[in-house]
Amino acid sequence: MPDCKSPDSEALLKSRRFLPFFLTQLSGAFNDNLFKNGLTIFIAYQAANVSQASSNNLVNIAAGLFILPFFLFSAIAGQLADKYDKAWLMRRIKLLEIAIMLLAGIAFFLQSIPMLIGILFLMGTQSAMFGPVKYSILPQALKQEELIGGNALVEAGTFLAILIGLIVSVFIINIEPYGLMWLALAVISVAIIGYLFSRKIPAAPSLAADLEIDFNLIRQTGKLIKLAYKNPTVFYSVLGISWFWFIGITYVTQLPNYVRYDIGGDEKVYILLLAMFSIGIGFGSFLCERMSGRMVEIGLVPIGALGLTIFGVDIYFARPEATAELITISQFIGSPSSFRIMIDIMLLGTSGGIYIVPLYALVQTRSEAAERSRIIAANNILNALFMVMAALYGLFALSAGAGIPDLFLMVAIMNAAIALFIFKLVPEFVMRLLVWLLIHTVYRVKKIDLEKIPDNSAAVLVCNHVSFVDALILIGSIRRPIRFVMYYKIFQLPVLSFIFKTANAIPIAGAKEKPKLMQQAFDEIHQALQNDELVCIFPEGKITDSGEMNAFKPGVLKILERDPVPTVPLALRGLWGSFFSRKYGSAMSRLFPRGWFSSIELVAGDAVNATDASCDNLSQKVKALRGEPK
Repeated sequence: MPDCKSPDSEALLKSRRFLPFFLTQLSGAFNDNLFKNGLTIFIAYQAANVSQASSNNLVNIAAGLFILPFFLFSAIAGQLADKYDKAWLMRRIKLLEIAIMLLAGIAFFLQSIPMLIGILFLMGTQSAMFGPVKYSILPQALKQEELIGGNALVEAGTFLAILIGLIVSVFIINIEPYGLMWLALAVISVAIIGYLFSRKIPAAPSLAADLEIDFNLIRQTGKLIKLAYKNPTVFYSVLGISWFWFIGITYVTQLPNYVRYDIGGDEKVYILLLAMFSIGIGFGSFLCERMSGRMVEIGLVPIGALGLTIFGVDIYFARPEATAELITISQFIGSPSSFRIMIDIMLLGTSGGIYIVPLYALVQTRSEAAERSRIIAANNILNALFMVMAALYGLFALSAGAGIPDLFLMVAIMNAAIALFIFKLVPEFVMRLLVWLLIHTVYRVKKIDLEKIPDNSAAVLVCNHVSFVDALILIGSIRRPIRFVMYYKIFQLPVLSFIFKTANAIPIAGAKEKPKLMQQAFDEIHQALQNDELVCIFPEGKITDSGEMNAFKPGVLKILERDPVPTVPLALRGLWGSFFSRKYGSAMSRLFPRGWFSSIELVAGDAVNATDASCDNLSQKVKALRGEPK
C-alpha cells in the first residue's frame, strides 16, 4: 500500500487512546475474514461434489447468514454500548469470540459445511455486538480533528484485514494434509490475541448510565430508526453508508466465483484482485484524510460516488474470455485485459474509501453523544438490511440467468441513481463539493492558528471582506459549521445562493432598506448563539473597492450586547486582485481572469471578550492579522 499516512495518522498509531482499540478491531476483522475466506475457498475449490450453481448458492447463503445477526441484534448492542463502559464491553465481546472460534475449530476438524456455515451466524452475532462500540468509542477517545484520520485508519485496517485474512487462509488451507486443522488453530489463536489487546483499551465511561435496556427487538429497532431519522442529514448519511455496504458485499461475495468462472483464474488470481480492492480502499481512506485537511469534509462523498459508478461500469466492459484451464497470476497479468481489470478494481476501492470515511465521521460528529451508540446501531441495522438484500440480489440475479459481470453493471447503474437521490435530499453534499473544489482548485489555502476558534461553544467571527467568495473560503477551511450574516443581495447571487441557503446563512439588510429583514436577521443570530453555534459577520458591510478595509459598522456590537460571547478576529490574505475581487472594476467581469491557483491565507487571532469589543478594537486586530497582503 502506498505510504500515504499523514503525521496525524502516525501519531494516532502511537497513542494509547487509539492503538489498543485499533489492534483489537484489526484482529477481529482479520479473524472474521480468516474464517470466512477459508470457508469460501474450501467450498469453491476443495469441497467434493460442489457444482458451480451449488457454489454460487452456498457462498450467497453464507454471506446472508453472517449479516443477518446485524439486523436482529444491533438494537440491543446499541443500547449496551451507550449504557456501559465501552472498553469493558469490548473485552466481554472478545471473550465471546474465543468461545465461537473453539466451535469453529471443531467444525473444521469435522469438515462439516453445514456446521461451518451455521457458525457464521454466531460470528455475525459477535460482530453485531462489536459494531456500535467500534464506531461510538472514536468520538469519545479522539479529538474532532483526529476523527477523519481515525476513521481512515479503521476503514483501511478493516480492508487490510480482509486482504491479509484471505492470503493467510489460502496458504494455511493448502498445507497438506492438515490445512483445515491449522486454520482451526489460527482462528482460535487470533481470538485470544485480540482479547489481550482489548485489555489495554483505556476506559470509555458510559454517557447514558441510566438507560433501561429494552429487549423487545422489533419495538427497539423501530425506536432506533426513529432516533436516527431525527436528524435528516445523519439519517441519509446512514442510508449512504448502507448502500456502500450493499456494493461492497456484492463485489466481495461474487469475486471468488467471478475469478473462477468468468476470468478462469486460480486462487492466487483471486488473492491478487482482492488485494487490489483492499489496497484501493486503504489508499482512498488516507487520500480522503489528505484531501479533507483534517475536516469532516462531506464534499468528497460525491467524488467517491462518481468513481463507484464509472469503474463499476468499466469492469463490465473489461471482462476477459475465460479459459478451459485455470490460469495463474503470471498468465493473468500477461493477458491484454488484465491490467484494465486490476486498475478498475483498485480505483473502485479507492472511490469507496473516499466515499465512506466522511460519511462515518459525519454520523459520529452530528449525533448526540448520549445517543451515538444507538444511532450507530441503527446504522448497523440498515447496513445489515442492505447486505442481506445484496445477498438476495445476487441469488435472484444469478438464478435468473444473469452473469456476475451483469451483476456488477447493474449495481454501478443503481449507484448513480441512489447517489443522485441522496444528494437531492441532502444538498449539503453538493454544496460542500462546490466549496471544496473552489479552495482546492481555484485557490490553495494556507490555514494559520484556526485552533483559536472554539471547538464547541458559541462565538462571533469577524473578518475582512475582500471578494465574493470570502464566505466560501471560510466554510471550506473551518471545521465547524458557520452561520454567515451577509447582505441579502449577495445572498441572492446565482450558484452562491444555493451554497449560502444550504449553509443556513442569514441574509440581512440596512435598517432603512428592509427593517423587517434586519430584525429577523438579529433574531436568527441570537437563536444561533443560544444554540452554541458559530456566527460570522463581515463588519465592513460591503466588499472593498480599494483593497483597504472599510470602517467596521456597529452591527457586531449589537449582536454582542444581546449575546456577550467571545469574538474571534479573522483575516484573509492574498485575495485582492483575484477574479472575485473588485481590483479591476466589477468582480467576475474580466475575460481572462487572474488569480487562479494562487496561494491565499486565512489566519485567526486571539478571542476578544465581549466587554473589550469595539469597532475600532476589532478593526485594528483584523488589520494586524491581515498585514501587508490584501
